[in-house]
Amino acid sequence: MASNSEHTLVWMDIPVADLDRALTFYRQVLNRTLDDYRPNNPMAVVRSPGGVSCALIEKPSETGQGYGPLPYFNCAGRLDQALSQAKLNGGRILQDIQSIEPYGYRAIVLDSEGNRIALHSPER
Repeated sequence: MASNSEHTLVWMDIPVADLDRALTFYRQVLNRTLDDYRPNNPMAVVRSPGGVSCALIEKPSETGQGYGPLPYFNCAGRLDQALSQAKLNGGRILQDIQSIEPYGYRAIVLDSEGNRIALHSPER
């Protein structure tokens, strides 16, 4: 994940039903090499040097209508406060704060418009 605290968007999860098919698609479309983490994790990472990277994560149950990409927004050092503000402003916590070692912590929220977003902080 991008560690530069000036980035608003720090990461993106893109759920895929078939990781091999998705790897072929993104490699060809982006003309880039992707880091394949199988067999330990069913995911591949699209690196963006100096910027925001994303992961293709094999989660067939999260593809299609109602899901889609999961953007991670930077809430460095204020994750608890961000969750409180989300609740006060029409959001709903779908997944409370959890460790995503070695990348810090995240919580997944439904925003006021029904979109899933992740709030991220390198420290709790």
